[in-house]
Amino acid sequence: MPSNNRRIHFIGIGGAGMSAIAKVLLEAGNIVTGSDLKRSDITDRLADMGATIHIGHAASNLQGPDAVVVSSAIPAGNVELEAARKAGIRVIQRGEMLAELMHDKKGIAIAGAHGKTTTTSMISLVLERAGIDPTVLIGGELNDIGGNAKLGRGEYLVAEADESDGSFLKLRPYIGVITNVEDDHLDYYGSLDAIFAAFFTFVEQINSAGLAILCADSPHVRRIAETCSKRYVTYGLENPADYEAKRIRHQVLASTFEVWERGEYLGEITLGVPGRHNILNALATVAVAREVGIDLSVVQDALAGFHGVHRRFELLGEVDGIYVVDDYGHHPTEIKATLSAAKQGKFLRIICVFQPHRYTRTKFLYQQFGTAFQEVDELIVTNIYSAGETPIAGVSGRLIVDAVAASGGPMPVYIPDLKDVVPYLLQRVRPGDLVITVGAGNVWTVGDQLVDALVARAKPAIEA
Repeated sequence: MPSNNRRIHFIGIGGAGMSAIAKVLLEAGNIVTGSDLKRSDITDRLADMGATIHIGHAASNLQGPDAVVVSSAIPAGNVELEAARKAGIRVIQRGEMLAELMHDKKGIAIAGAHGKTTTTSMISLVLERAGIDPTVLIGGELNDIGGNAKLGRGEYLVAEADESDGSFLKLRPYIGVITNVEDDHLDYYGSLDAIFAAFFTFVEQINSAGLAILCADSPHVRRIAETCSKRYVTYGLENPADYEAKRIRHQVLASTFEVWERGEYLGEITLGVPGRHNILNALATVAVAREVGIDLSVVQDALAGFHGVHRRFELLGEVDGIYVVDDYGHHPTEIKATLSAAKQGKFLRIICVFQPHRYTRTKFLYQQFGTAFQEVDELIVTNIYSAGETPIAGVSGRLIVDAVAASGGPMPVYIPDLKDVVPYLLQRVRPGDLVITVGAGNVWTVGDQLVDALVARAKPAIEA
């Protein structure tokens, strides 16, 4: 852990991963400054904690820092980055900074194409409830720890390991969890073989006394288990594994299942979030808890009260029997899992609003997106959220509309501008419906606005 009173500057401090590190460093007594292109709830909270926040990038934002932390989203020509290098200030990649934080702790790192944030949150909550007081860094907001990070006094550090830019290979965890391996972030890796190689290396870098926890339902993770040199356990629903869930019962926004360890019944868990993918996340959590020495009763109590993470199947509201949920899903596989969970809720209809995320992802995966929406009754597709990327000729939301139509799925409606979606929905929705907004961009605003509009529409009836 970096010593107290170091001055550390973050370029892009408002990002999920960057802000989590900044928060932990602040709580450790360091002096934190940072810049971001826009003000947000995240930057406001950091400022309230004592960080100096600059909106916009300028060389003058550097106030004699001992080090500058930068994420892969920051371009090489950034004025603050160039100023730091010119001044001979140490520049640290976000992944390196996380590795420094983990160095003096027993790291529990959660990696995978999908499920990282939720699994990290579940594990953090269980360790917290067990009185272990872990240090936690998550890519989402967990109410139980008051945000996306906390500095703990215990020996464990739980962190989401981001594979998108290869930075997770800086980590040397004591326990490494892999939820799945798939063909995402091809703009960085170039091929699925390269992605697999990175995850294999991640496992091989686990502490020699540690443990890999691997999902047996992911074919590429099974390949890692077959050839890795580390001690490992597996978990799964579809394939034989050390930790399995049986007798699964789904409720509207929850599920109940039995946990079995190597053929022996451990107990029953009620999980406060729906979906088979979340049961897998819970099994990974059980495996971590068993390795750390936490009693199953603690896991049961914690997971019964776990109601998800911000923007992961998050219930935004229910008005007159119309449910509005938001989800961060942006890859075909995780979207399928989310919509499968929604289907188990027995809603009258599922209406999905999907905002594609990144031109490159849409270009590489549009055919897979074509079959990702089979569970919905109605689909609205908007324009692409660029996430700072330059538009690619011929790549737009219509590419996904055409792919879905060609797959025999629901006939999609193309509404390019988000501002036009809520008026359309207000003409369509009725009691018993689930409206789910899906995407890693700003599509969540549609859900918020829809709830407000439904409440406003209901008021005259209530007042009458």
